[in-house]
Amino acid sequence: MQNVVRADNGIWIDVDTVEQTLSVMQGDTVQAVFENVAIGRYGTTWSKVTKDDKTPLGRFKVGWVNEKSRYYRFFGLDYPNLDTAKRALEENRIDEETWLSIKQAKSSGRTPPQDTLLGGHIGIHGIGRGDQEIHHKYNWTNGCVALTNEQIDQLGKWIKPGIWVNIR
Repeated sequence: MQNVVRADNGIWIDVDTVEQTLSVMQGDTVQAVFENVAIGRYGTTWSKVTKDDKTPLGRFKVGWVNEKSRYYRFFGLDYPNLDTAKRALEENRIDEETWLSIKQAKSSGRTPPQDTLLGGHIGIHGIGRGDQEIHHKYNWTNGCVALTNEQIDQLGKWIKPGIWVNIR
């Protein structure tokens, strides 16, 4: 991947939604690979809307960590990003006011609004008390990337706010 802005010694996350893997990268070197990740139950999209149960494609930053999530641990992404919001504005899926609120949040380093028509609360999380069998057989999330709780514990030593996440 070219021209990726990297933080924290070059660590970034690459989610391959086709192979269903999450790789921890340092520059171009793979540090760890987590297999059998689950994504949105209806696949992926460049044009996510709220409640479509699809995982948004693109490049995002980890914005926050919720250690007390019902999904065990939640690494929240700064979705929607500017590319997603600009595309939605051009396609008349959001209005100018929504675009400006996302743009303003991003330019001031804040998490963009999570309650627009584009959806929100997208992240990488565990399964909490969910069924491991379901996790291993189906894409089950509402748009997030899910790993087992054990994988989330392992991932936690690399991931923190500011890390880039590429979902492809």
